[in-house]
Amino acid sequence: MSLNPEPLKPDAAVLSELAPTGKLRAAINLGNGVLAQKDATTGAPKGVTPDLARELGKWLGVEAELIPHDAAGKVFDGATTNAWDIAFVAIEPVRAAVIEFTAPYVIIEGTYMVRQDSPLKEIADVDRPGVRIAVGLKSAYDLYLSRTIKNATIVHASAGGGRAMIDLFINDELEAVAGVRQPLDAYAKDHPDMRVMAGHFMEIQQAMGTPKGRLAGAAYLRAFVEAMKASGFVAEALKRSGQTATVAPPAR
Repeated sequence: MSLNPEPLKPDAAVLSELAPTGKLRAAINLGNGVLAQKDATTGAPKGVTPDLARELGKWLGVEAELIPHDAAGKVFDGATTNAWDIAFVAIEPVRAAVIEFTAPYVIIEGTYMVRQDSPLKEIADVDRPGVRIAVGLKSAYDLYLSRTIKNATIVHASAGGGRAMIDLFINDELEAVAGVRQPLDAYAKDHPDMRVMAGHFMEIQQAMGTPKGRLAGAAYLRAFVEAMKASGFVAEALKRSGQTATVAPPAR
């Protein structure tokens, strides 16, 4: 199957909801390096989410304007301020109140990193009294852990994305840091005094979304995501950007 399947022709309602300004304003979260990175030469966003945004712009016949953010929480904040028309964030109940989501296009793991000599060995060990967990503010794993952690204490890195939660973990000598597996693995590889736990506390379902109430646009996005997964576009975009993640299965 072609990596670039035949576009679905958008009707007037779709265009008015996904490109109301005449451009497709796409929020790109640079805080998640699996999904987007900054080009070292040009500074422009690259990776699977910028590639999807540009391809969607082609489908719609409009220019894709990429709007970089350094944390998912900041992307989420823009859902109710008309700051963007589409975004790439993980599915979470709190977010679903203001965002119309597609099915996921990529699934990544949320896990913990601790020091090599930490008594915390398994995922379940972390949720105990006296354990402080560094997390990125309003990240998908923050929202999940805030609902599910019973005994440990969550400590927020105010910057929200990138290395902020790791810096908090190190500087404040906390017991664990939560995050996406790939960047934690990369950090631990360069810091042998750290280890990333086997297993995960959640599967993070990365999806596309548009502000709540844009139903025609949301239906079009859902069809677009399914086509991008089925054609191999998502897998190839991940490979091209040097990232490893699981392409989500077809929506049921």
